[in-house]
Amino acid sequence: MLRQAAISLLITALALPVAARTRPHYGGTLHVEVEGDPWQRPSGVARRLVMDGLTTLGPDGAVQPALAVRWASESDNHRWQFWLRPGVRFQNDSALTAVAVESSLTGSCGALCPWSAVHAVGSSLVFTADSPMPNLPALLAGDRYLIGLDADPPPGIVGTGPFAISGESKIRGHVRLIANENCWRGPPFLDAIEITGSRSIRDQWLDLGVGRTDLVEVPADELRQAREQRLTVIASPPVSLLALSVSNSGVLSNPNLRAALALAVDRSALSNVIFQKQGEITASLLPAELTGYAFLFPTDRDLNKSHELRGGVTPPPLTLAAEGGAAMQLAAQRIALNLRDAGFSVQVVNAAAPQHIDLTLRRLTLESSQPQAGMESILRAAGLAVSISALTPAELYKTEREIVDAHLLIPLLYLPRACAVSGRVRDLRLGAEGTPLLAGVSLSDVPPEAAP
Repeated sequence: MLRQAAISLLITALALPVAARTRPHYGGTLHVEVEGDPWQRPSGVARRLVMDGLTTLGPDGAVQPALAVRWASESDNHRWQFWLRPGVRFQNDSALTAVAVESSLTGSCGALCPWSAVHAVGSSLVFTADSPMPNLPALLAGDRYLIGLDADPPPGIVGTGPFAISGESKIRGHVRLIANENCWRGPPFLDAIEITGSRSIRDQWLDLGVGRTDLVEVPADELRQAREQRLTVIASPPVSLLALSVSNSGVLSNPNLRAALALAVDRSALSNVIFQKQGEITASLLPAELTGYAFLFPTDRDLNKSHELRGGVTPPPLTLAAEGGAAMQLAAQRIALNLRDAGFSVQVVNAAAPQHIDLTLRRLTLESSQPQAGMESILRAAGLAVSISALTPAELYKTEREIVDAHLLIPLLYLPRACAVSGRVRDLRLGAEGTPLLAGVSLSDVPPEAAP
């Protein structure tokens, strides 16, 4: 008996240093580099650090309370009421009120809001719409609906999140975020996060290699190279839909011509050559793992059928633009070649140029792992205000089939999102949409005396 007790005490004593080593440390500054704008929508890395939504999604995709503690629907989902969490304050110490939330939401999505109207009622928000809004709690967890106040000077966003914008951001030419010690969720582990935007992927990786930064981006087309270079890569499931948005005006108001376009694109070449076989080829709006029926949407190229649908008509030249970096531009060039094989004259143009654009190659973020809410978030991001009310997989498939067969949005590939981190980064997870969740990160090399 004494021998067993001694062994037990020895095991406990040996375990204590291990626990001390693995316990998150408080303090330190995390350095992050990105290719674009840290504030861009959707999923700019700075946004969820400063702002919160009314709801959030848990690791399993379930909707959880955030700035709203509870909600209820009435009138067959035409009316929703969300009650705010009491005692929450913005980072400028002003109180979170229903009026402030109403103002933020009204300015966030304009005509593409899932609701027709939102009103502050006491300490709650009431959303109403002519069509049912069954997915509203999940949609409100999305990036577009984060709650913030605009303040001067830019980018003076004031939120309720775990980090606030430092006054040094503008002076030093990058975003410096400092811990919000009064955050309703509790203070973060880090003292600060410094985010440098407009850094090329090559420069990001060089800085990571020499210890000048802690987290960098890994585009899907460079995932294989990152792993070959033995970077510590954290990747999401396929959450980024590469799709072709098609205008419904002019010559493309003809549904047969839109269908001919969809059949002319060689998805396999895009996947194999440009995106290095990462992700999955798709003609469905949702990835296969969410529905199980994605295989029912054929992905093969069919030039003969494309020519048949075109019916000998030679449309006027079409314009094609790509949103994003070099890989997206290469993909647009290849799609243009595909379409020329089918008898279309296509010119690749600058997306920012003031001109009519017939086709736009875009990346649309899947913001929810719930199929109905995920599909609706994809469609709204593409500018298609469609409410998804399907209750069963069969109903969802029927709804998706009708949308895909309209060929206003042509799904091509589902790609993962990924980042690479230095050895001192601990407890990094990716959100449902693939964004790094930096609020829960700690650093392993913070001196012990910095811990409270």
